[in-house]
Amino acid sequence: MKTLPELFQKNEEWRRDIELDNPGFFKTLENQQSPRFLWIGCADSRVPANQIVGLMPGELFVHRNVANLVNHTDLNLLSVLQFAVDVLKVEHIMVVGHYGCGGVRAAMEDQPHGLIDNWLRQVRELYLRNRKALAELPDDGARLDRMCELNVARQVINVANTTVVQEAWRREQPLSIHGWIYSIANGKLSDLDLGVQTNQELRDLEADSYEG
Repeated sequence: MKTLPELFQKNEEWRRDIELDNPGFFKTLENQQSPRFLWIGCADSRVPANQIVGLMPGELFVHRNVANLVNHTDLNLLSVLQFAVDVLKVEHIMVVGHYGCGGVRAAMEDQPHGLIDNWLRQVRELYLRNRKALAELPDDGARLDRMCELNVARQVINVANTTVVQEAWRREQPLSIHGWIYSIANGKLSDLDLGVQTNQELRDLEADSYEG
């Protein structure tokens, strides 16, 4: 007996609708994967990567984790990044945060949360470096939203400093990194103007106010 039959029913409806709109879609998809984009986003269930940008399966390579972090010791993320850049030859990497992120909120709180605190350590450190400036904002909601933006900026820098990206730029492979943020409240995706595609642009970003 199948468990969660409603999900299997939704799968049947989904694949039927795709085949009606794009006959032979799955047969074509089976034989190739050639996305131009890598999305590094939050694991939050309210932030569905493909749907947000209106792309079909096969058009967007995706990695998600709590608070859309890029840790240089995270072999899962680094493996995804290397495959995307070295094998799939993606041209764009988008680091996508979202307003109201629970992971970022937890990192801002002066109380323990258990195991997740280890994962969020770099966000906590970023918050402490920017605490004074954040205190000037009018309320907790504004401070959280600003921290979500600061976190995206930090992760753009982290992606650009990986050996994978550095090697790609060294061999002059076209590769741009973007910092975006999504609003769950209205579905709007915004560009934070954090794009980098060279080491000079990376140095400029590292030097600007996002560093606290």
